[in-house]
Amino acid sequence: MSIRIGIMGYGNLGRGVECAVKQNPDMELVAVFTRRDPSTVSVLTESAKVCNVSELADWKDKIDVMILCGGSATDLPKQTPELAAMFNVVDSFDTHARIPEHFDNVDAAAKASGKIGIISVGWDPGMFSLNRMYANAILPNGKDYTFWGKGVSQGHSDAIRRVEGVKDGKQYTIPVEAALESVRAGENPELTTRQKHIRECFVVLEEGADAAKVEETIKNMPNYFADYDTIVNFISEEELKANHSGIPHGGFVIRSGKTGWNEENTHIIEYSLKLDSNPEFTSSVIVAYARAAYRMANEGQTGCKTVFDIAPAYLSVASGAELRAHLL
Repeated sequence: MSIRIGIMGYGNLGRGVECAVKQNPDMELVAVFTRRDPSTVSVLTESAKVCNVSELADWKDKIDVMILCGGSATDLPKQTPELAAMFNVVDSFDTHARIPEHFDNVDAAAKASGKIGIISVGWDPGMFSLNRMYANAILPNGKDYTFWGKGVSQGHSDAIRRVEGVKDGKQYTIPVEAALESVRAGENPELTTRQKHIRECFVVLEEGADAAKVEETIKNMPNYFADYDTIVNFISEEELKANHSGIPHGGFVIRSGKTGWNEENTHIIEYSLKLDSNPEFTSSVIVAYARAAYRMANEGQTGCKTVFDIAPAYLSVASGAELRAHLL
């Protein structure tokens, strides 16, 4: 029997989940839930129903795992605990500082309902988190480095678009090559925020806007650009659409560590991603963890879990025997 998947929210991430479900033969998308009028939302899966969020309770016994595709700022802190009262859930909550609080809220709700809730699934937090943990366990005497990019930061792009005089814009996060090479060489540098990443902006101005003022506002924006070397490029709307319409991303997790009685040997562990579509890759990770949620729930497990708590075999459609024969 197929794992019956529901999607809560149908933006970039929700559409990515729908595509990922299509690639997994043991799953089927049965319903998409939206705050919009369902008649205005068109999905790709012909057999899937589009429903308003007011109908969620009617699907309590018809969905095995609900995948939550809302935002971390306001949607997921509320939605994940609420829906864990009815469904096994997976989300991509990525506000790192609030993960402990979110975990506790989802854990209480999922344990009370006898469900599984898996939070903070994606590539960071998610796959990068796992690689940091593995590397720390293997090389306890060492240093961690995480670099993001080159890729589009959706949050920073939104910040650009809020600047007065900006019609549209995209921002790319780019690792500083010299810092990356120093880490790869095992030099264990102490790096400031500015030394690790560059922020490059491509901006379309409103007619009559003051380019110098816009550039100054962007470069001095606290929490977004003030702590970085920031490049601002002014381009046409046509150029933005032609050359910057995608949502690529990626990055590197590196641990440099020492072994030996006198710490005479250096080892570098590196995990990297290069993604054409940030939301589609994130969706693919989430869907693998939806399989884990289904299996763990069938075993009678309850409560909140993170990627640290879940054995890799739970993610794969292959059996244990197949994994041992082909991937071990």
